[in-house]
Amino acid sequence: MSHDDFAVEPVKGLPEVPPENEEILWQGRPSTWAILRDALSLKWVVAYFAFLTGWRFVSVIDLMPLGQAIGASIPFVILGGIVVALLWLVAFVQARATVYTVTNRRVAMRVGAALTVTLNLPYTQIANAMLDLRRDGTGTIAFETLGETQLSYLTLWPHIRPWRMNPTQPALRGIPEAERIAALISDAAEARVSTPQVERKAPSGAAVAAE
Repeated sequence: MSHDDFAVEPVKGLPEVPPENEEILWQGRPSTWAILRDALSLKWVVAYFAFLTGWRFVSVIDLMPLGQAIGASIPFVILGGIVVALLWLVAFVQARATVYTVTNRRVAMRVGAALTVTLNLPYTQIANAMLDLRRDGTGTIAFETLGETQLSYLTLWPHIRPWRMNPTQPALRGIPEAERIAALISDAAEARVSTPQVERKAPSGAAVAAE
């Protein structure tokens, strides 16, 4: 029998049904390749094992025949392949467990393979958004948030702007068509922030937001 860990979600990627006047504009997930390349530093890992292989070959070429020198270097190639395969598996699981949602009111991020959390970022709490666009069209959109709430870097990783820890900046990491999604978020945020927020007084005298 198949089992869906997210079957309890009333709407894919969201912990609750959106209000009647909230519209989902886009949903997507990271590219496995982009997570592998950017978050897991694939190029540096490959370069490291290539260096080890070359170093091993150069260090033994004067001590043994060419064939044996190549054979002595092969274990580093195999080890590098195993590490890359494991990193690809991590990237694949992270991508499959993630759902990014953009609505006319907020950006929501359901992230985490082992410990799943859903982060809601209303446009009224976003001070700035930065796009890091790659040549293949994938990219990362990082959000600078208002307020003093400190988000855990380890809990959100890799869905976070690298090396920004104080404060952290949550990010839509490695998404396809990143430039189009950034424009979509920009338009939605501008429309949302420019909408007047009206407050009415409840009978008890407490202020209640009415939208």
